[in-house]
Amino acid sequence: MSIVLTLAGAVSSLASAAQADEVVIAALGDSLTQGYGLPAEEGFVPQLQAWLDAQGADVQLINAGVSGDTTAGGLARVGWTLTPEVDAMIVALGGNDLLRGLPAAQARSNISGILTAAQDADVEVLLVGMEAPGNYGADYKTQFDAIYPDLAAEFDSLLFSSFFAGLTEEGETADLSQLRDYFQADGVHPNAEGVALIVGRMGPSVLELIKAAGD
Repeated sequence: MSIVLTLAGAVSSLASAAQADEVVIAALGDSLTQGYGLPAEEGFVPQLQAWLDAQGADVQLINAGVSGDTTAGGLARVGWTLTPEVDAMIVALGGNDLLRGLPAAQARSNISGILTAAQDADVEVLLVGMEAPGNYGADYKTQFDAIYPDLAAEFDSLLFSSFFAGLTEEGETADLSQLRDYFQADGVHPNAEGVALIVGRMGPSVLELIKAAGD
């Protein structure tokens, strides 16, 4: 009987060690992260999970996207998003701040608060940028666009330049009005094909995040 119990304990220990190797990533965002308007399996998080699985990554993604969330909303719920099993976080917020024309300084403060919470929890972050449209004026665009690289440098976080970077050639600025084929009828949320392109471009940065969380 003691041999059986010893073997059972050894198997249990191995299983726990294997589970411990898995990196858990929470994707904190808005409707773009949540997968608004798409079948569940075609949203951003499921497509990214499938892409990472295909790369052989030992990772579990948690969909922490809430439609309509601003950076303030993300800050308000980051505490309960950072549960003990979370090793890393993708932060993709700011689109709804832009749609509402909220102050860039407010968005900066909120994202700084999110990154501070992640830092305090010893959680690695991939910060995903959002580019402001030109209709709010050049000053607003300059201030808003600078939030992401500035805070990534301040908190030593990984940075992915723009959520929509995968829809354009590398180095180009996304002109969403010219990318209708990759968007749903509302012109705001990407369709399944658009999400696939976004995931394909962002995926390597997420692999970097996994590596950072595992080190």
